[in-house]
Amino acid sequence: MPSERPAAITKELSANDAGETGGHQAGILIPKDEAILRFFPALDPREYNPRLHIRFTDTSGQAWTFAFIYYNNRFFGGTRNEYRLTCMTPFLRSHNLRAGDRLTLHRDGHSYRITCRRAGDQQTAGRIKLGSTWRVIPMRSD
Repeated sequence: MPSERPAAITKELSANDAGETGGHQAGILIPKDEAILRFFPALDPREYNPRLHIRFTDTSGQAWTFAFIYYNNRFFGGTRNEYRLTCMTPFLRSHNLRAGDRLTLHRDGHSYRITCRRAGDQQTAGRIKLGSTWRVIPMRSD
């Protein structure tokens, strides 16, 4: 069903995402793809740059708080019109993530988890490509 909320999405990190380029960016860009955006809580586009803080737990049980933001200042006299997941630098550094590594965000109701896989690790079958490097992971019901 197209309106179902995905249980997981994944992104292969770019050099810019991983902080390897030395450039400054406000978090990882989230494409305006409805299937990807449905993973996250809804933001009110009538607000100026609405954001929600989401707590993710990694595989060791450590909690990380990321901000899901809709930079919509284009509609308020600015230039930006994009979604981003910010406040991720401590997580990326803690896990020594690099370009080509893959982040997977999991959602179960109101609980969120984050996992990562090193570049070169296998096990990519069953993923559907949506956008450049973001993907929805379909869940199997066995």
